[in-house]
Amino acid sequence: MSPEVKLLLRFLDEGFEKKAWHGPNMHGSVRGVTAAEAAWRPGPGRHNIWEIVLHAAYWKYAVRRRLSGGKRGSFALKGSNWFAAGEAEGAPRWEDAVSLLVREHAALRREVAALTAGDLGRTPPSGGKVKIEILVRGIVLHDIYHAGQIQLIKRMKRK
Repeated sequence: MSPEVKLLLRFLDEGFEKKAWHGPNMHGSVRGVTAAEAAWRPGPGRHNIWEIVLHAAYWKYAVRRRLSGGKRGSFALKGSNWFAAGEAEGAPRWEDAVSLLVREHAALRREVAALTAGDLGRTPPSGGKVKIEILVRGIVLHDIYHAGQIQLIKRMKRK
């Protein structure tokens, strides 16, 4: 495995589940969160933690699908980007939402691990203008952004 790919994997791990200097990562931010806390909304029309977790899982899938050239519409839930959560009809249970996030991260990590240094400067097989390295870095930043958002929502809820 190339040093460049190893570095991207390290970034993925720090943004998702490994200890990092910036504080809680995505998986750490939902550790210990109850279903009631995950369903709480900080205001009308605002996203809750449950929805953010499903959103993060979806985008891990979307990046993986772009890297692999996979078929659109193969995500575990019907729809895209934001999904109904909490008490909404057809919403996955909280534990299932977190499990989906973990599974999608592992699948994305496997896809990234299969890359070569030469792949990083190319656009993905699925097309688009964004190079593979930028897609992978972007999903890391996406995790860290939403981990911070979750931390803020938790603090507001527990206030």
